[in-house]
Amino acid sequence: MKKSEKALQLLQALDEIYPQAHCALNYQNPWQLLVATILSAQCTDVRVNIVTAELFRVLPDAKAMAEASQEQVEELIRTTGFFRNKAKNLIHCAQQVLTLHQGEVPADLKSLVALSGVGRKTANVVLGNAFQIPGMVVDTHVKRLVRRFGWTKSDNPEQVEKELSKLLPESTWIQCSHTLIAHGRACCKAPTPICSACPVVALCPRKGVNKSK
Repeated sequence: MKKSEKALQLLQALDEIYPQAHCALNYQNPWQLLVATILSAQCTDVRVNIVTAELFRVLPDAKAMAEASQEQVEELIRTTGFFRNKAKNLIHCAQQVLTLHQGEVPADLKSLVALSGVGRKTANVVLGNAFQIPGMVVDTHVKRLVRRFGWTKSDNPEQVEKELSKLLPESTWIQCSHTLIAHGRACCKAPTPICSACPVVALCPRKGVNKSK
């Protein structure tokens, strides 16, 4: 069996185990998802959802964010960590969305990564979940699991994204990260996976080798 076939078999098995896996961030539109994803850097989704509930009440859209002061945004997002830099990026990002994209979040990778505070991971989260445009999201969970699965040897997120995009069918890209994140949180943890309780251990090339990578 080819590497791509083995990878798809493992991913499909995980899809069956985590059928409800989805984006854990709360949002009502592309702008809110973009903001929430920027805030999720070095912060849990649970904390981000608590913060955005009030943030979106006070600053519901890009226009409101663009007109807000640095101090106001900092206070609203303080508990997400790195709040000064995140506030600066959010305000500038909102201004860019207004001036460059008529107030609408762009639906293409090149335009998204040109926005302040937006990298490829954030852009792919927005593309996949807000616009249903396939994109391979590589966060810490995804990177950890795919290295353990032998799908890549790289530790560079962009290289991992390229390799996964070649390895797996485009039709799986959006759901792939949700499924892998769910498994990473439930079983394939850092630094040590719980291989004894893993439901797909028979398909995993590690077969119980407990190493952080």
